[in-house]
Amino acid sequence: MAIGELIRDLRKARGWSQGRLASEINGAFGANLDREYVSRWERSKVTPGPYYLRCLSAVLEVPLAVLEGEVKRRTLLSDVAATAIAPIVASDLLSAGFAARLAKGPTGDDWEVKLATYGTEYMSLGASDIQRRVSGELVVVQQQLDTPQLWSVAARLMTLYAKTFPGSDGSKAVGWYRMAARAADESGDEQVRVWVRGRAAIALGYEGASLGVADVLADQAMAISDRPSLGLLNAIMGKAHASAIRGDLATARELMDQGRRVFDAAGSYEQTSDYAVPWWRMNVFISLLAARLGDENAAVAAQEAARRELPPTLPRFATHLELHRGLMLARAGDQAGGAAYARAALHELPPEKHSLTLRLLMSEVERS
Repeated sequence: MAIGELIRDLRKARGWSQGRLASEINGAFGANLDREYVSRWERSKVTPGPYYLRCLSAVLEVPLAVLEGEVKRRTLLSDVAATAIAPIVASDLLSAGFAARLAKGPTGDDWEVKLATYGTEYMSLGASDIQRRVSGELVVVQQQLDTPQLWSVAARLMTLYAKTFPGSDGSKAVGWYRMAARAADESGDEQVRVWVRGRAAIALGYEGASLGVADVLADQAMAISDRPSLGLLNAIMGKAHASAIRGDLATARELMDQGRRVFDAAGSYEQTSDYAVPWWRMNVFISLLAARLGDENAAVAAQEAARRELPPTLPRFATHLELHRGLMLARAGDQAGGAAYARAALHELPPEKHSLTLRLLMSEVERS
């Protein structure tokens, strides 16, 4: 996906014209851009150099790594083949891919079963284990993209794969989320198109990473359909978190209320799948959001509600709630106490249960 398309999407998510983007860069950095130059970026007639990539990163609220990753993306496949995949691993993956093509591979129903399994395992397994296994599945499914259903499968697998990279890393996570959105569009399935974008938005918003991209994907999901669904719920809550982190508290509260209404219509009963948002998980979203808003009463109420129904097989999410409490303490003025509380909670969780998101939350507590 071209850098120009990303710049355009980020600009539109902020409601800016091309002239406004040029003005923002000029005002912040003393540059001398005009609307036409921004237009040339967006049409991929010109690629921004390192200086303007830094300018764009600052005014569009997206990590520099995301923009640099889009510029370098054309070399990604050759770089991976040459350096990132050991020869024996590459051999195994290529063999699996061609074997799947020759044998027609798993059926659509087989893939749905696989997705359901990964959705459950993601909630308890470490990111590295999921990443390794899903990468092999992606090699297989890309050889089968002959039907809308298999594009839908690929889109959901890509979304899960993206979640194994930290959003703060930027390039990898965001690149996969955006590719998953395009794959979902190929499926023609409205529900999948909304879910993929919404899942990406809540992942980035919850982590406090790549807020500009979180907004883009949330806005796209909300524009595709306003019918209550888990995808729409994720999009709304992801955008709420981005607003809270920016300090736009009124918008964050409005979106939180909107999210509650959508949850009432679309919340799920499945308790232990990444594809589900049951009552306890909705309260995990609200717990962190309320902590970021400085609303201690709402945060504590959400934490208590989540704990009442949180499955004991998912201790990682209990640790999330403890880190939210540490963030509340830090934001209330006890920065050292909040960080110590969060650190102790993280230490109680076995290292193999740690996630990238927990580490990002720990960093947020320490910065508060």
